[in-house]
Amino acid sequence: MTTPFARGMARATELTKAGKLDEATALIQSLTRNPLADRQRAAADPSADEDVIDGTFTRIDEDGQGPTPQTEESTQSARTAKTAKPARTATRRPRKSLRETLSGLAARRMPMGGGLQPVQVDIPDGAQFLSLTHAGPQGSRDYRLYTPASQPDGPMPLIVMLHGCTQSPEDFAIGTGMNTLAEEFGCLIAYPAQPQTANAQKCWNWYQPGDQARGRGEPAVIAGIIGDILRDHPGDPVRVYAAGLSAGGAAAAIMGAAYPDLFAAVGVHSGLPVGGAQDVPSALAAMSGGSPGKPQTDVVPTIVFHGLADTTVNPTNGVAVVAQALQARGDLKVIKASGSSEGGRTYRLIRHDDADGQSVAEHWQIDGAGHAWSGGQSGGSYTDPQGPDASREMLRFFLQHIKT
Repeated sequence: MTTPFARGMARATELTKAGKLDEATALIQSLTRNPLADRQRAAADPSADEDVIDGTFTRIDEDGQGPTPQTEESTQSARTAKTAKPARTATRRPRKSLRETLSGLAARRMPMGGGLQPVQVDIPDGAQFLSLTHAGPQGSRDYRLYTPASQPDGPMPLIVMLHGCTQSPEDFAIGTGMNTLAEEFGCLIAYPAQPQTANAQKCWNWYQPGDQARGRGEPAVIAGIIGDILRDHPGDPVRVYAAGLSAGGAAAAIMGAAYPDLFAAVGVHSGLPVGGAQDVPSALAAMSGGSPGKPQTDVVPTIVFHGLADTTVNPTNGVAVVAQALQARGDLKVIKASGSSEGGRTYRLIRHDDADGQSVAEHWQIDGAGHAWSGGQSGGSYTDPQGPDASREMLRFFLQHIKT
């Protein structure tokens, strides 16, 4: 049964989408106000602030660092302050718009890095970790490009690594260990950087319709970076792959759907399906409860990693990503396996193999793992060194697929 509150929140979402933020804010305030509590509070304390929302809450500091620990001393201080009732002033903190409020909620659902500092990436003699910039009609982005010291003859595979929220290309390179594997497999590794000017938490904007399709927004910018690399460096145009974590994983899925002619395969770690959200409210809903995404007509081979203890992005999203990759395929053999990593994490693997024995979709579900890159290096953020090596398994999966 649909309640008045649910109908009201649905209407508030419609107003938000229409850009009528003042109306949406007023509606949400009316839905969450408790008239009886207001009257009781006013009778008990006529000087009470009308804007205070009664109830149990957790304080989030202005710097986004999370709850302030409560101690007996701080609790007693709060009681004393309440009893003293200092003189009220007319100065109030400016009210945030609904858009700012919802964006803030979305950011708090994303992992917080606590302010990453610039990090130095060690590279072997003969290798390069270039700092480059792409500029095109849809915008510009800085990116790092790793070129291995041990370069094979001929063009090399290109793997595009899309970092998660609050991360940087350097941090992601250290955490995933992809540069080390590039030396072993002879690959180019690109790390596009999402700046705070594009998203306050440096998340790829996977939930915005303007960043979910070919030829526009962030997908066009990332495709432009690939074009620059293939033009200026020895990259192989039939062996281009994308992988990402969290928001970057969702962006990698989008790249595979938007540019199936460019990518031979993609990897999605702790991400979400294409079309899983269309705005901030639906993004929060997808992250919390999962989303099936939208049907896709063009798909590329996809490998998915997801921790089953992930409380930031619901693991059912990984199931949806695999389902999207299988929509156009009905001739596959399903192989199930389980195992344990060297670090002690147990996992379950479901493979979908074609007639030649190549896996066109893989789903790695890791017991006890949270929102972190499986098998990653402890020097980077959001890594789980105990898990199976997602970087190595992704490269194995990628390199069996070549665009024809």
